[in-house]
Amino acid sequence: MVPIAVQSRIIKSIRFDPSDGRLHLRLANGEERLFEGVTLGAVAELVEAPSPGTHYIQRFRREQRRVA
Repeated sequence: MVPIAVQSRIIKSIRFDPSDGRLHLRLANGEERLFEGVTLGAVAELVEAPSPGTHYIQRFRREQRRVA
């Protein structure tokens, strides 16, 4: 699991495993999310977005498969 730095008021931390596409996301309110089948491209879009939090709300969480 690789930690990925992100500058966001909503997202506190991201950990990604490129071998299986699992992404663990911790929100600023303490909640955690787990997504499966995430591509490296989708992670890059999230992290590099002008506002990663907005990108997460508007696209990422709707387009990716959440399992927890």
